[in-house]
Amino acid sequence: MLSFKNLSLRRGIRELLHDVTVIFHAGQRIGITGANGVGKSSLFALIRSELQADSGDFSLTAGTVIAHVAQETPAVDMPALEYVKDGDTALRELEKSIEQAQQHGDGQQLAHLLSDLETIDGYSADSRAARLLHGLGFSAAQEQLPVSSFSGGWRMRLNLAQALMCRSDLLLLDEPTNHLDLETVIWLEDWLRQYPGMLLLISHDRDFLDRVVTHIAHVENRSLTLYTGSYSDFEAQRAEQLAHQQAQYLKQQREIKHMQGFVERFRAKATKARQAQSRLKALERMTLISQAHVDSPFEFHFDRPDQLPNPILRLQHAAAAYNDSVILNDINLNIVEGDRIGLLGHNGAGKSTLIKLLAGAMQPVDGKCIPAKGINVGYFAQHQLEQLDGEASPLLHLQRIDPQATEQQLRNFLGGFAFQGDMATSPVAPFSGGEKARLVLAMIVYQRPNLLLLDEPTNHLDLEMRLALTTALQEFEGALIVVSHDRHLLRSVADTLLLVADAAVGPFDGDLDDYRRWVKEQIRKDLDASAPAQTSVATKKQQRQHAAARREQLRPLQNKIRKLEKQLQTFNDEKLQVHALLAESDIYEEQNKDRLKEILQRQSYLEQALEDVEEQWLQASEALDAMQ
Repeated sequence: MLSFKNLSLRRGIRELLHDVTVIFHAGQRIGITGANGVGKSSLFALIRSELQADSGDFSLTAGTVIAHVAQETPAVDMPALEYVKDGDTALRELEKSIEQAQQHGDGQQLAHLLSDLETIDGYSADSRAARLLHGLGFSAAQEQLPVSSFSGGWRMRLNLAQALMCRSDLLLLDEPTNHLDLETVIWLEDWLRQYPGMLLLISHDRDFLDRVVTHIAHVENRSLTLYTGSYSDFEAQRAEQLAHQQAQYLKQQREIKHMQGFVERFRAKATKARQAQSRLKALERMTLISQAHVDSPFEFHFDRPDQLPNPILRLQHAAAAYNDSVILNDINLNIVEGDRIGLLGHNGAGKSTLIKLLAGAMQPVDGKCIPAKGINVGYFAQHQLEQLDGEASPLLHLQRIDPQATEQQLRNFLGGFAFQGDMATSPVAPFSGGEKARLVLAMIVYQRPNLLLLDEPTNHLDLEMRLALTTALQEFEGALIVVSHDRHLLRSVADTLLLVADAAVGPFDGDLDDYRRWVKEQIRKDLDASAPAQTSVATKKQQRQHAAARREQLRPLQNKIRKLEKQLQTFNDEKLQVHALLAESDIYEEQNKDRLKEILQRQSYLEQALEDVEEQWLQASEALDAMQ
């Protein structure tokens, strides 16, 4: 149990938390949310005894083992597998004791220690560490490479694996998905859902939170409020609270109307194509999501580009390589106005390489990249944060782009990205990663591009800025290509999904839920491929008998899946009806308070029911796939 009683916490002269009283219990998976700078990471520092409370009490059950992800990785020559095993401190202590007992020839003590090793499942440590490394994207060959041979992002994965290896009672994760690709995020979700201890998770990835947490602890105005349910449940409850504040209510209604305009505009164009329908549903969800974020400090949009050539850019039989190693080959793309493309594929498959080709940051080694006359590319990549002038202010960065604009015009624009007052004229060197990312995005938006290339744009951005960016991208009239592990962003802005795999780029037939299943299937195939081959000695008759028996085994699962699919359809239909009710302005009037409460409760029930049925469907489908 983790308990805070009348707790106040400061960093310097700034009070982050004031008179907070809350209890977290074993087995709870709690998402810690709130804007950047409100004290989420400081809360973790308090739990790890790196900070002391200024007043009040903080207590943790005696003997609690805490695991967290180290921010630094020593450049040691230790193999990656052994580095990960270091996370199991109980194992390492036993191994040292066993070595000492062997040196002293103490057979009785050695027997006890070997029994203890079996009790903690120490003999499977190599296998456990290897599974963690595989889940986090490392190949079998990389397990024995020295830690010093890995880049910064991969070392962060090693630190994450080490934290997961720990036999912890409390796991602290601060933005664990920032350096992960979508495939690894999917694996991590499943691992965390099985974690038996207490999890405290700081994340700005709403889909990740929805899949993992059982509670939300929201930090705002120096207070911490605990909500039961997923992040979507928290948003619904917060929207109801804001609806009782008249000024926020009026702004909320304007936001709903604004978002509904997107929905209606897209509905008029939508075909029966699966991606179009998927995005339409995402837009309808956003009309509800926006209600919980009407007090966001961010408000901006993309102006219409000066030119919209058609096509904007073409790749013809293009190939890309690094050091004579071909990454992409024979790529043909025709980018036109209105394209909204999300790129899928595992880390290293070539997604960022394709973005660089399109941006002109690298040239094809074969084939052609043909930009249109009048092309204006807005390119966001993580390295651009480091290319900002540390001595210049946000205002000066924009003045260099547009010397003719007045200072007030530029200040008004920067205000939409929360660069206000002195912050607009302060050097950017001490800015956080999130603040630098906002500035780079502001500079891109200001230049009115007709082709947007976004490579992991949400890293370092908090939930409010992610939502503001998603909303602005809905209005963008040029062509958009995005790489992101933020599935909410992809669902909301991408009409088309392309899969980058095996040096090729082609359409992905399905939506992100299908992609999740595809990733799991690839993991299963990898595991099967690594298992020893089994030689079959069955006769044809035995094979026919086996096939008949297998069909009988499959039938109950197939029937169960059909039943669950009918339930999903029923719940989804009712959910759309609830969304329609919540979109009506009169439901928020005082006389309809009880009715609103009933609708929100029903919405919460439907969200949970859908999640439960979807999980049952997924498990049944995986079981069926495994049997087939």
